[in-house]
Amino acid sequence: MTLRLHDLYLGRMVLGTVLLAWAVLVGLDVVMALSGQLGDLGKGSYDFPTALAVVAYSVPRRAYTIFPYAAVIGALLGLGQLAATSELTALRALGLSRRRLSISAAAALALLTGLMVLAGETVAPWGQRQSDQIKLAAKTNNVAMARYSGLWAREGDTFLNAVDGQERMVDGQRVLELRDVRLYEVGDDGRLHALTRAARVVHDQDGWSLRKVRRVAFGAGSAREERVEEQRWESQLDANALAAGVTRPRNLSAADLQASIEYRRRNGLDARDYEDTYWSRWFYPVNVLALCLAAVPFAFGSLRSGGMGKRLFLGIVFSLGFMLLQMQFGRLAGAFRFDYRIAYALPPVLMLATSWWLFRRKSG
Repeated sequence: MTLRLHDLYLGRMVLGTVLLAWAVLVGLDVVMALSGQLGDLGKGSYDFPTALAVVAYSVPRRAYTIFPYAAVIGALLGLGQLAATSELTALRALGLSRRRLSISAAAALALLTGLMVLAGETVAPWGQRQSDQIKLAAKTNNVAMARYSGLWAREGDTFLNAVDGQERMVDGQRVLELRDVRLYEVGDDGRLHALTRAARVVHDQDGWSLRKVRRVAFGAGSAREERVEEQRWESQLDANALAAGVTRPRNLSAADLQASIEYRRRNGLDARDYEDTYWSRWFYPVNVLALCLAAVPFAFGSLRSGGMGKRLFLGIVFSLGFMLLQMQFGRLAGAFRFDYRIAYALPPVLMLATSWWLFRRKSG
């Protein structure tokens, strides 16, 4: 299909309205997010400038999440504006089919979707991690930082580093489990007095415990090693603060998510949250284009009947219903343990089938 002048004109119109809708929605989300941070002011060193930084770093992730909604609303607004001025009628009079016009709009959206996919793998996870780190460091005095490469915390002269971790419910009790943990005990003279490595560190209602422990104590020109299967750890570290610093699936790239899934499968751990996020990344561009193509018939419908506002409203409701349907399919996949690929593929297929049926209607 050769790119024509009308393709550029239609694409420019759609891109303009999508960017406008996107800016409005992201702006509203940022304002609501900032107002939600006000309740935490005064906790530790968390003040208003810090809250601004926390929200600012999360903007790329918010833009990534909101883009499908903005794409649908913007595409409908752009095509609706062309329909209201009879420009779509003129284009169709030139022999252009609704399918060709829809492809032109979808091609323009594909450009922004590609940029969002790239952002979702790079700047969005990085920004969200920075946002979480700043908030965690400001609200708690003992947590130094929480990076993708692991969690760092400090209590007195002991520094903790955990490669990974998760929080789960066991018999109605919240349990925090950190994996591949190192405890560095530093003396007043700045020397490393002992290094403890534990396969797991667990915090439950009874406190902290170390599992599969290897401890090396350093003396003057000597080192002594101890190995135990399990031992209690008398620590006042805040488990809630550490749990907040554990890397969330949404803060990982697709490659890191895949590595985390493989690690959990090898060790018999639950990987459903990571699988959910992983496959949602892969189906993200499919979902955006399916949403827009499914909503386009509502804009073309105004060519034969009045009430563009009504059709725009129905198109938005129709598209947002798709997002809710997809979320429900994802939850069902996690609850009934069927393949997430099926859960994320079914809604776009249903939506595209509905779109095709609407295009085929004689009254469309």
